[in-house]
Amino acid sequence: MNEEGISVINPVYFRVKEPFSRVSYLPKYRRLIENVVSKPWTENLSLRPGRIKVFILEGSLILEAPMVPPSRLEARSPSTILSAIFRPRSVAVIGASRNPGKVGHILVRNLIDTGFPGKVYPVNPKAKEILGLRCFSDVREIPDEVDLAVIAIPAPLVLDVVKACGEKGVKAVIVISAGFKETGVEGAALERQLLEVCRRYGMRMQGPNCLGVIDTHTPLNLSFAASMPRKGNIGFISQSGALGTAVLDWVLREDIGFASFVSLGNKADLNEIDFIEAMAEDPEVRVILLYVESIEEGERFVRVAREVVRKKPLIVLKGGTSTAGARAAGSHTGAMVGSFTAYKTAFKQSGVIMARSVEELFDYAIAFSTQPLPRGNSVAIVTNAGGPGILATDMCEALGVKLARLSAETLKGLREGLPPASSVHNPVDILGDARAERYRTAIEKVLDDPSVSSLLVILTPQAMTESVETAKAIVELSGGRDKPVLAVFMGGESVEEASRYLIDHGIPCFNFPEKAVRALAALIEYAEFLERPESRPEFFYDVDKAAVREIVEAARREGRVVLLPHEAAGVARAYGIHVPLMRMAASMEEAMRAAEEIGYPVVLKVVSPEILHKSDVGGIVLNISSPEEVREAYRSIVTRVSRYMPRAQIYGVLVMKMVPQGRELIVGVSRDPQFGPLIMFGLGGIYVNFLRDVSFRLAPLSLEEARGMVEETKAYTLLKGVRGEKPSDINALLNIILRVSQLVTDFPEILEMDINPLFAYEEGRGCIAVDVKITLSRS
Repeated sequence: MNEEGISVINPVYFRVKEPFSRVSYLPKYRRLIENVVSKPWTENLSLRPGRIKVFILEGSLILEAPMVPPSRLEARSPSTILSAIFRPRSVAVIGASRNPGKVGHILVRNLIDTGFPGKVYPVNPKAKEILGLRCFSDVREIPDEVDLAVIAIPAPLVLDVVKACGEKGVKAVIVISAGFKETGVEGAALERQLLEVCRRYGMRMQGPNCLGVIDTHTPLNLSFAASMPRKGNIGFISQSGALGTAVLDWVLREDIGFASFVSLGNKADLNEIDFIEAMAEDPEVRVILLYVESIEEGERFVRVAREVVRKKPLIVLKGGTSTAGARAAGSHTGAMVGSFTAYKTAFKQSGVIMARSVEELFDYAIAFSTQPLPRGNSVAIVTNAGGPGILATDMCEALGVKLARLSAETLKGLREGLPPASSVHNPVDILGDARAERYRTAIEKVLDDPSVSSLLVILTPQAMTESVETAKAIVELSGGRDKPVLAVFMGGESVEEASRYLIDHGIPCFNFPEKAVRALAALIEYAEFLERPESRPEFFYDVDKAAVREIVEAARREGRVVLLPHEAAGVARAYGIHVPLMRMAASMEEAMRAAEEIGYPVVLKVVSPEILHKSDVGGIVLNISSPEEVREAYRSIVTRVSRYMPRAQIYGVLVMKMVPQGRELIVGVSRDPQFGPLIMFGLGGIYVNFLRDVSFRLAPLSLEEARGMVEETKAYTLLKGVRGEKPSDINALLNIILRVSQLVTDFPEILEMDINPLFAYEEGRGCIAVDVKITLSRS
């Protein structure tokens, strides 16, 4: 049994270890099957436990496997999740209670109080009526169809109830009950049984151990939160129920509108990706917020997020950290991967906006839910106070937001309409005694300027300030324009009414300029992402997969997970990456012959699977120019390595052609458990871990993504040439990065890889991988 959960029965059959009935699970089997049939993969099947037969018919890859009935496949689509959980026609509350202090009572009461238009069926074998509704002893006794069942009973009773829901034909269940995998081994086993039952009947499950769901447009409140937020266009998905209840209470005070709220709980079946897909199809949701602590299906998340953000913004707050990088200390790349690196890279690459706090999450949400996207990266600032204007300008520069250069016509209009002491250049300072009419003049002139793509209005309260009238002017002048307008009204009680007026009329109002600029920067970042053409991964046809497979299998047969240097170089060579001439030598005599064949000067390097960083143990000798020097170098390497690592298994030495010095770079890979291969690029050599001038992307890469990761490093400045130096061969470098991306995509067993140093030569002279290290997974 391999790590994919598949056992190989014969060259064209595979047995699935677990039941899989979602189309999205298929990509995890693609590479294994491709290695057998060498044909493209199609994602149009849904698998059940049993054998999968692979064969080719008229040039197409066909899988013969037991199929999920169409009705069950339909039940797993985002639109069905949307209709069954957010827009159900009927709801059964299993565990409904007459006791006002019980969750089961609160669920029924919330449904009734919020005006749910569908049918409500309380289920409790010990009651005949709850809150004026007829009570049923079993969900199967309900005479009508049931779209959704919410379950709030002790954990040991949940399994039988879920089976009954399946027999009834319920489309989805929300398990509020706790007592599952969060409690330990027994709870985890019970949770797996719940999932098996849901899959058997084609039901979707939210939870267990969750707060429930709210939809303000249905309206539907199937949670035990104290109250219902007002109707809005924000969708909020939270892995933390406690955070969810706090946020729901907070948005009531702030009067922030929600379209829907989802508590994920343990994510046994439905996870954040499923609800993101559903909210992407919901016309009532304009912006999707996500608080998440872990993403198990990382590669699927990236794929779905890339599609969703083309429709509406997705803003994520990541809580907690993974330990993905902790075990990867065997390579420079692994050492550079922090606990949050893979998440940040995945969010950036898929167009997800990342928030740093709950407050920032909702700052962004308000901006996205009320304002149009800017058509450029240029902001104008109108302020009645110099200090806040300077602070806003500083933050713009820090975040890469450009101050608009106002046109001559705009400057002329500002000079004519403002006092002589005003500063008409951006930021426009209209002085501390500015009343509403002066704000109106400045705002109108600035918004009319075609070079301005967004506006930030700052107000600090002075004795003569007309804050409410100014707020009304902002609302009036911003109406009907395609430019985002954000306000900063600094102060307390004196600006409270004006701030509320702005918020009520769809203008985000912040109490400090830094917050407003961050929200504006997020709007610009998202708009710029949408302007980029959708990129496709680069793939090469001149690669030799068979040669790599042979090297990998040979190492596995010997029980090694670290490839020897000449093996790693062979893998790189098979994928079109240039490496120096080299020979493996098991003795001094073999080393001398190899040096003669290769030609002097040469380098000698110790070969041992236990020694990854050879220079640390004196395992490298450079610039060897004669047989006598080969003999002396061989002796000194063996002596030094034996002294520092007496138990290391030494296979011999690698004799390698000495190549000209180039610009030292590194290209590396560390495979993240959730998101897959993480490619790293930066300045190489022995200082890589100290300089930390690196960038990351997830494979497979497009040419644009590879170019972006090079250009965002300081190394790029050096590669372009400084102080009269000729530029390096950047195109050859991009070619190597893309070939590494394809290699680790084709071979998921490559756990880590370093090309360090990678020498980049002058433009037109290419690059060469001087040292290649590859570590394999153990299975």
